[in-house]
Amino acid sequence: MDNRVSVAIPVRDGGAYIEDALRSVASQSVPPAEILVVDDGSTDRTPELVKRFPDVVYLRQEPSGQAAARNAGAEAARMPLLAFLDADDLWPRDKLQRQLKALDDPAGYAAVFGHAIEFSDLDAGGAAIPLGDPIPAHLPGAMLIRREAFWAVGGYGSEWSVGEVVDWYARAVDLAIAMITLPDIVLLRRLHANNLGRRTERAPDAYLRVLRTALARRRHL
Repeated sequence: MDNRVSVAIPVRDGGAYIEDALRSVASQSVPPAEILVVDDGSTDRTPELVKRFPDVVYLRQEPSGQAAARNAGAEAARMPLLAFLDADDLWPRDKLQRQLKALDDPAGYAAVFGHAIEFSDLDAGGAAIPLGDPIPAHLPGAMLIRREAFWAVGGYGSEWSVGEVVDWYARAVDLAIAMITLPDIVLLRRLHANNLGRRTERAPDAYLRVLRTALARRRHL
């Protein structure tokens, strides 16, 4: 199985978690061809910590938001397949291997998702302690996608303070992008006090606006 994957990791002030995220990517059973960290204006130790990984491409931008940072990573990526990971989340070691196999299926999928386990703590051996059962995850960190399919949908909408992931997935569905969701766990999603969706007081209203926008768009298809 050849190496065809670029991984983009957006981060702002992610010093508490970025090393764990990078290790989980670098230790994949099928390693990616390149790892790009897009620093969205960090003021903590994030740059110093990222630069401890000599094979990681470090890019920095003025604070523009997570969506813009993801898009910047996708624009800089050189490989035909794209994957994303939030700086506080982790990948199981066989994440890319399982999804690459699915993309090679004759069915011709353009994007592969999977299931996620949510966690807040690691055990003594560094493994995530699940907070519940695996759940289907149509999230950037659970996706492997062909680069041309990603840009056919368009980048993540930076106009949304939260909800850009829901907006992107709705646009992908509207375009009938060929997608599959594997039963496998492909993402370990860390829950903590500073998760963007949890610390944004008006997050429910923002998600509702995203859904209304998607419904309005579909009425004109």
